[in-house]
Amino acid sequence: MSADAVPWPAEQLTAPRTWETPIPLGARPALPVFPAHVYPSWVAEFVGALAEETQTPPDLAGCVALAAISTAAGGRALVTVRGTWSEPVNIYTVVAMPPGSRKSPVFRAIVSPLLAAEKLLQEQVKPQITEARIAQKVAQEAAEKATHKATTARGEAAPAALAEAQSAALAIDGITIPVEPRLVSDDATPETATTLLTEQGGRLAVLSAEGGIFATLAGRYSGTPNLDLFLKGHAGDLLIVDRRDRRERVDNPALTLGLAVQPEIITEIAKSPGFRGRGLLGRILYSLPASNVGYRNTEPDPIPELVTAAYAANLERLVLTMHGWTDPARLILSLEAADLFAEQRRHTEPRLRPESGDLGHIADWAAKFDGAVVRLAGLLHLAGHIEDGWRRPISGATMAAAMELGEYFTAHALAAFDAMGADPDQGAARTVHGWLARTRPERFTRRDAHRALQRHFKKAADLEPALDFLEHLGWIRREPDLHGMRGNPSPRYAVHPDLCPPTA
Repeated sequence: MSADAVPWPAEQLTAPRTWETPIPLGARPALPVFPAHVYPSWVAEFVGALAEETQTPPDLAGCVALAAISTAAGGRALVTVRGTWSEPVNIYTVVAMPPGSRKSPVFRAIVSPLLAAEKLLQEQVKPQITEARIAQKVAQEAAEKATHKATTARGEAAPAALAEAQSAALAIDGITIPVEPRLVSDDATPETATTLLTEQGGRLAVLSAEGGIFATLAGRYSGTPNLDLFLKGHAGDLLIVDRRDRRERVDNPALTLGLAVQPEIITEIAKSPGFRGRGLLGRILYSLPASNVGYRNTEPDPIPELVTAAYAANLERLVLTMHGWTDPARLILSLEAADLFAEQRRHTEPRLRPESGDLGHIADWAAKFDGAVVRLAGLLHLAGHIEDGWRRPISGATMAAAMELGEYFTAHALAAFDAMGADPDQGAARTVHGWLARTRPERFTRRDAHRALQRHFKKAADLEPALDFLEHLGWIRREPDLHGMRGNPSPRYAVHPDLCPPTA
C-alpha cells in the first residue's frame, strides 16, 4: 500500500470542522471610484455634472477629461524630475465599460471644446496658408523664367543667369506652407497617424468611444502588428519612417490616447502579438468602473450652463495657450513635491519584487508607474495654472493629487491585468478550483491533484503556488502531517464544504 493510500485517521475524519466564508476566486476589493476632486474646480465640476446628467460612472468622464487635458498640453511641456530624468505630459488611458453605457455622449461633451479650439486654430492659420501659397506660386514662376533665361544665356551673361536661376530655386525651398492644425484623430491607421503626427510637429491625440484602434494596431488591414508609433509616441523616442515617396521623422513625438472600450477588449488585447511583450500594455492607465446599468436615475439633473461654459472656455484657453510652444516648456517640482515623490518611489520599489511585491506580476506596468504620476502632476498643474503654469513650480498639493490618481490607476491596472490572465498563480488556482468543483472530494492529496491535472502541471511540486493561493482564499486547508507514515507522504488538504456539499 502506498503512502497516499493510508486511510485518514478517524480523529481527523470525525473532528468538527469550522470554515470561514471563502473569498471568491479572482475577486478583489471593490475598485476605487475616480477621484474627480483632484482636478481644478472647472474640470471637477464638469466631470461630476456630466456623470450625473448621463448617469455614467465618474470614471468615464474623469479619464476622458484627463485625455483632453493631455491633448491640449501633450508635447508642449516636460516635467524635470531630477538630473536628466524628465517626463512629457502626454498619457494613454483606456476605460472599459459594457455596451449601452453611454460612452459616446460623454466623449462628445468632453471633446467638443477641443474640436472648437482646433477649428479656431485653423481659422487663424488660413491667411498664412493663402499668403504662403501665393508666394510659392510667384517664386515658382520666377524660377521658371530664370531657368529659361539661364538655358538660353551665352557668353559672359551665362554665369550670372545661372546664379539667378539657382537663387530662384532656393527661394522656393525657403517657402513653407503652414499645415492646418489638427488636435484629434479617431481611428487612423498607424501610417496615417504617423503622417499626421509628423505634420503636426509630433503632437496628436487619438480619442475614440470605440476600441477599433487596437485591432488596427494588431494588423487588421496590414496583417502585421505595427506598434512603433504608439510605443515611441508615449516615450518620446525618435521616430523615423522611410517610405517610397518620402521620409518621415519626428524627434520628440507626443501622442495622447483616450479610449472607451468594451470589457472583453481588455482580455483580447493581451493575446495580440507584441502588445505586452513590447510594452504597449504597460503604458496604459486603465479604468474598469462598475456598471450602473439598471440602476440609473431616469430623471437626472442637467449640467448647469455655467459649468459647461467654464469647462469649454478653460479647455479652449489651455489649447490656445499651449499651442504656441514648439520647444516644450519645462516644469519643475517644488521642494515639497520633490520630497513627496521621493517617498513614493521608495514605497513603489519593493512592490515590484517578483516574489513578494503586489505589483511584481505586472512589473512592466508598475515600472512606469512613478513616471506616470509625474505626468499626471504636470497635467494637473497646467490645468490649474492655464496662463502661467511654466512660471510656477509644481506644488506639493498637486503632487499629492497626482499620487492619489496614481493609486486609483494602480488598483484598476491590477484588475485589468487579472482580466488579461497576468497572474499565473491565479490562473493555476482556477485550474485546481475547477477540478475540485467537478470531482467534489472532501479531502485530497497533492499527488491526487497532480494525477488528475498532469496536463497542466508537469511536476507535483508545480501545484504548490496554486494550492497556497486557494488556501489563502479559504477554499482548502492543509491538514497536519501524519506521523509514523513510511516514505515521503504527499501533503493532504481538506476542502471547503461549498466545494463538496454533503450528499443526501
